Amino acid sequence: MPHRSRKNPVRYFYRRNKMITKTGIFYASGTCPEMNLALEEYLLFHTESGECLLYLWQNERTVVVGRNQNCWKECDVSRLKEEGGHLVRRLSGGGAVYHDLGNLNFTFLVRKEDYDLERQLLVIKKAVESFGVPVEKSGRNDLLAKDRKFSGNAYYESGDFAYHHGTILIDADKEQMARYLTVSKEKLKSKGVDSVRSRVGNLKDLCSEITVERMKEAMEKAFEEVYGVTPQKRKLDEKEEKKVRDLKEKYDSFDWKYGRKISFTHCFSRRYSWGNAELELFVNQGKIQQAVLYSDALNTELSEAGQKLLGCPYEREAVIQRIEECSSVLGQEIAEDLKKLILEEL
Repeated sequence: MPHRSRKNPVRYFYRRNKMITKTGIFYASGTCPEMNLALEEYLLFHTESGECLLYLWQNERTVVVGRNQNCWKECDVSRLKEEGGHLVRRLSGGGAVYHDLGNLNFTFLVRKEDYDLERQLLVIKKAVESFGVPVEKSGRNDLLAKDRKFSGNAYYESGDFAYHHGTILIDADKEQMARYLTVSKEKLKSKGVDSVRSRVGNLKDLCSEITVERMKEAMEKAFEEVYGVTPQKRKLDEKEEKKVRDLKEKYDSFDWKYGRKISFTHCFSRRYSWGNAELELFVNQGKIQQAVLYSDALNTELSEAGQKLLGCPYEREAVIQRIEECSSVLGQEIAEDLKKLILEEL
């Protein structure tokens, strides 16, 4: 089935002969990001003509990367994994975002003919402004409150189906966000700010009464006001739950998370007492395809370390394990230094 993922989609505006006559609300039953994304995909392809579904969900300590992003350039993958976090890849394009339980995620799911971005954004605007916080749109993807971004949006379409989803920062941990997300200096410079944390703001900082639960209620009320139809709270039956669990396997898989056909080269070097070491890794589909270790050290067996890394998953623990396997050839000092280098760089 053909698909398109866009930051700035073709706008399918609301037409009177294509009225939304049916609305529904789904609430995620848990905070597993792979399961929540699987449910989102399932709902996408089971939306009827003339229907709009609002899906509200949360993920716990998760970095979500866009469909075509290099996750290693956008996120500190090793730190996230070591600290019990999750990395997931979504269907839509756009940039990486951080989710935790201080963040509420939303998805509007419709047939393409019923897609109306302005109307969908109005639901969020009304919900937030019901707490006395004014909202303005910035650029193509952001919603601001008091000049701080609290919501980023992305879009996806496939065949006759489309969705618009995004985040609502209510009381997210911005310290964790800054630790896990890696944003290019060029991008920050173009935004005229100094860091990730200075670009975003929590709504709770502007109104202490805003909580995730109260925002859910406000979204439900605004959804009904904007579409003029009382939404039905929906749940999956057992057969549908089975289909969602099957879809979850895709989002769990290494190939989906890391194995996208995105190639890159990672080079890093250090000077040690035994000589200079420069390691160059060429990575494709999440695995090291070429590895070269350059050095002026007297140990002529250093090239073996590079060969040992071929086919190794581009993960800190896996690379360190491969280096340990050739420590008898490298010598203990060199092996330990190389392992420390990997710990610092991957």
